[in-house]
Amino acid sequence: MDRPPTANPATARDVILEIVRNMKEGMEPLHYSVLPPAIYHVYLHPDDMERLRGIVPRIVDEAKRALDAEVERMNRASLASRLKLARREDPKISAPDGGWQIRILENTDEEVSQGDVVIYSELALPAKMELSAGSMTKRIATRKLGGTQSTAQTYEPRKSEPVAAPEAPPADGEGVFAVIEYEDQGGRKTFHMNKNEIVVGRGGRDYWTDIKLETLADVSREHFRLRRDSASGQFFLKDLSRLGTTINGEAVPSSIDFSDGEKRDRQVEAPVPAQARIGLAGVVFLEFRSVAAG
Repeated sequence: MDRPPTANPATARDVILEIVRNMKEGMEPLHYSVLPPAIYHVYLHPDDMERLRGIVPRIVDEAKRALDAEVERMNRASLASRLKLARREDPKISAPDGGWQIRILENTDEEVSQGDVVIYSELALPAKMELSAGSMTKRIATRKLGGTQSTAQTYEPRKSEPVAAPEAPPADGEGVFAVIEYEDQGGRKTFHMNKNEIVVGRGGRDYWTDIKLETLADVSREHFRLRRDSASGQFFLKDLSRLGTTINGEAVPSSIDFSDGEKRDRQVEAPVPAQARIGLAGVVFLEFRSVAAG
């Protein structure tokens, strides 16, 4: 019986080339300049991440050099075209004022394969004053999955702008055990916990969540469970993530054992104070407040 072909691991050069491709795919032309994405989050299969972990700083350094070189090359090509055709000057590509920001992380999605490279990048766009609109963020997602490349682009209000009104609480707070406020890529939101256990994470197919977060893949699909003991009213948190959860800045012990290639729940919980700031992989923070605390 023939064995299925082994997936090709992502090389450091593959990662750098994908970052450069993401930059080229995500450029935003203005009238006098062209803006490239400045912030890059690169996600690799756990096996690729483990293999490349020791040289990640070198990969980041060479990726920045490659971005600078590509911007310089494209600007030279544009200049040659302008001299040859004697047309109006094409806008010049401007490198980010604060430099390139690149993070290389482990991809926690279970459906990815070795060799897959997923990149999310973004750049802030100026406010369109003539339309009385706030400033926007352009988000660019490039994926190399199974050797096939794809690109998706979206435009969203910047996170600093309140784009979502909090949901209305139940009348007189009846049946509400806790209030959770947070901000993700969808805006500022409020969740009223009215049952004894909820699941928080990015969700997805086969992953039910009560609070479904719109955020980076640093946050697991099922990141943690929050349980209320009905007898005492005390809250407990079970961390189910790969990149961790914090309560008031303190790391929560993981309840998951990923050894031997299998995922096992060790049933470990941490108590949650009546008021707490819960961090998910350092990306999203939830402000928790027990209603009993007032």
